[in-house]
Amino acid sequence: MMAGDATDWRDDGKAERFKQLAMPHLDAVYTLARYLMGTASDADDAVQECYLRAFRHFGTFRGGPIKPWLMAILRNTCHDTYVANTGLVYTADSEDTGATQTNPIWREDGETPEQTMLRQHESETMRRLIGELPATFRDVIVLREINDLSYRDIAMIIEAPIGTVMSRLARARALLRDAWVASEGGKE
Repeated sequence: MMAGDATDWRDDGKAERFKQLAMPHLDAVYTLARYLMGTASDADDAVQECYLRAFRHFGTFRGGPIKPWLMAILRNTCHDTYVANTGLVYTADSEDTGATQTNPIWREDGETPEQTMLRQHESETMRRLIGELPATFRDVIVLREINDLSYRDIAMIIEAPIGTVMSRLARARALLRDAWVASEGGKE
């Protein structure tokens, strides 16, 4: 980078505009990274690389919603740099380093311990089942069901027609449903 380049982005407010547009989506980008990567530290690295690339190429962003643009950069970062080289995917066995939520001492817990264990078991099972999906199906199900993106935004991110997104989602949901039933011992 040339000395003049360092002041150019400050002078035109690029950094501040990027911060205002991109930072509100950091949690959603990280969530996708956790599903695409094997560990929290790999997800951290992927998100950092994504935001560096996004900032570096912010001048090419042509407006509209920035979230799909960031997700596309993240997906490419994960697939090109990390997943292709290491074969890592997120699994339920990966430790969740997020903080646990506690209720105030003066309020009763809304769930019984049994309900909490069942909910955690179902959540871990679903994470594992999503992690076991083929990448083409895992990407669309995470983008749609977890990140709540529209079909159009997903199509832009995965660079495929909307019809392909819809068919992959239908297939991913069917695979998840079948895997869920199988994990529950075949009872529907």
